[in-house]
Amino acid sequence: MEKIQSRQGQGRVADAPSGHWVYRVMPRGMWPYAQLARWDRPIGWQLLLWPCLWSTALAASAYAQPGAPLAEVLPSLWHILLFLVGAIAMRGAGCTYNDLVDERIDNAVERTRSRPLPSGQVSRGQAWAFLLAQALLGLLVLVQFNAFAIALGFASLIVVAIYPFAKRFTDWPQLFLGLAFSWGALMGWAADFESLSLAPVLLYFGSILWVIGYDTIYAHQDKEDDAIVGVRSTARLFGEKTRQWLIALYGGALLFFAVAFALAEVPMPALAGLVAAGAHMARQIRVIDIDNPDQCLALFRSNNVVGWLIFLGLIGGGLWAVISPQF
Repeated sequence: MEKIQSRQGQGRVADAPSGHWVYRVMPRGMWPYAQLARWDRPIGWQLLLWPCLWSTALAASAYAQPGAPLAEVLPSLWHILLFLVGAIAMRGAGCTYNDLVDERIDNAVERTRSRPLPSGQVSRGQAWAFLLAQALLGLLVLVQFNAFAIALGFASLIVVAIYPFAKRFTDWPQLFLGLAFSWGALMGWAADFESLSLAPVLLYFGSILWVIGYDTIYAHQDKEDDAIVGVRSTARLFGEKTRQWLIALYGGALLFFAVAFALAEVPMPALAGLVAAGAHMARQIRVIDIDNPDQCLALFRSNNVVGWLIFLGLIGGGLWAVISPQF
């Protein structure tokens, strides 16, 4: 589908891919809700999921000894499933909440005025009801964990509630996004150990820097409209120095990750994932053109590869503990 949605009729949101399954499979009446939850743009829940998966994989491979049983060094499939459903539900709830808060701003920005609320495809009351339904699903997922993880999950709501307003009072709204989107770096470890230690906290810090980096790239798509409507962002703050800031942010993220791995005593092969992720980040920095919105969106989406590389590295580290006595 190529038609962009407006008050004159339904269609896809401007920055959503055409031909997405949402528009092929779902009835038209469900399109606005799918758009509120960003089901037509899965990169958001994927990026929200990765810190959860890193953390649960870090917990599984932590302190692994040579010859450890396979089941002890691989993350729980049940936890992975819970984090997957939770990431989709809570990313959808967060986006719906963000759209409710930002309806006026979205209507003034070219890329976002085709969203369901500013284009008149859904009412505010319907959006609030959909937000509640998604939040209840997220709650159902959360209560499957231990009491410590449940309390930790509830604590994240403070940051989630603040984030949509951050662009109004600080040049660092991406920091607040990082605080919210990285919370899973704590949750995976808490779900396994029923406590926290310095390793997951450093994983959390590293993820925050990673999120600031990739969302700065994303924000460069809207910097001109943002300047007109008064929306603040690290893209506007960094400007022509974005490449230098990305070096610092991505470099700091990798350093925090490496120290977290060392503190958790994960087997050394896990570092291969960090090296590969670092190479991918370096490529983003090398090729970025902050005045090319299409390229910025593509580079932002490519951070899903970073998630895979770090996760597979941690899995590989755990597997190495199992097979290393054979060498």
